[in-house]
Amino acid sequence: MNTKEQALLTPYTMGNLDLPNRVVMAPMTRSRADNDDTAPTEDLHVKYYTQRATAGLIITEGSQVSKRAVGYINTAGIYSTAQVEGWKKVTDSVHKVGGRIFAQLWHVGRISHPDFHNGELPWAPSAINPEEEVYTPDGQKKTVTPKAMTVEEIQTTKEEFVQAAKNAMNAGFDGIEIHSSNGYLFHQFFNGTSNHREDNYGGTKENKARFFFEVLDAIKEVMPENKIGARFNPSLNGVFGMTMDEDTIPTFDYIIERLSDEYDLAYVHLSEPFTDVSDLDYAVSNIAEHYRPKYKGTLMINSGFDQEKGNKVIEEGNADLVAFGKLYVSNPDLVGRFRENVETADWDKDTFYTPGKEGYTDYEAETRELMPQK
Repeated sequence: MNTKEQALLTPYTMGNLDLPNRVVMAPMTRSRADNDDTAPTEDLHVKYYTQRATAGLIITEGSQVSKRAVGYINTAGIYSTAQVEGWKKVTDSVHKVGGRIFAQLWHVGRISHPDFHNGELPWAPSAINPEEEVYTPDGQKKTVTPKAMTVEEIQTTKEEFVQAAKNAMNAGFDGIEIHSSNGYLFHQFFNGTSNHREDNYGGTKENKARFFFEVLDAIKEVMPENKIGARFNPSLNGVFGMTMDEDTIPTFDYIIERLSDEYDLAYVHLSEPFTDVSDLDYAVSNIAEHYRPKYKGTLMINSGFDQEKGNKVIEEGNADLVAFGKLYVSNPDLVGRFRENVETADWDKDTFYTPGKEGYTDYEAETRELMPQK
């Protein structure tokens, strides 16, 4: 392959950032903040992200916006002074070598457990158990029926996202991504099987999207719109407690089209289906192809892409950027491997969420391009 013809390696302007390539490091939970502050650490997080700074853009692992938002052990937050200081070290290091990095802001909603909340129930749009399993400080446990959020609690959570966005800016991030995907809190509001509310936050597609747009509108008051991204997974079905229905895709169509018409975001980040949805009449099997005509801004796509598929989706005009997850776990020099057509290394899924450097910072680079060229 002639590297000059690789669409993935061409530069791209996203908002106020000039990206040297279209290869994005996807947000991935790695559970390495195993300290009392659940803060990023210099010996692990700083090294991990700096190793991968040749990406056109790094999006961090989901970072919880409050104690209430947590649902997994050892995930780094972005609500305390210690956490912000930890992230500052990450952004300083990434920027020092020429990289660009966004923070993903996260609230898991009902995908949590009372063990994380001093025995109190997790919050969600409605009191509906997702019937999933979560890994708590005391081991694997079944989820419980969550507490349906009051309007006041919805507003409190909005303010937590706004403060987290401020914290991200104070930590030196180039922008933020609202994690409104994968069965977590915002997605729970979008989906009719998890949202049975009868007030202004349930029922119609406009109401189910209201919380997301209220949070987005509040965040854009404290930072430029073109520093804000948002992630969605429209055809998520049968995982993370999500079940599609006939209103699912129309709701996401409404959200994406409204974002296209009314906002100037850094990007919209979409996932292809995690499972086969071809037998569902109301699902969309090709997300990039479906949403490219509906969204005029920067469209990022992920899930199941490799070098060939990534180049193809950009060449076909169905995406501007491609986010790679597991490939970035085991290939810190992923851009270099694409550039030099070097075979990518396999990842070890058994070390995705374990403590320490194994399976985190100990993957070797096989190309010269480990650090960005300034």
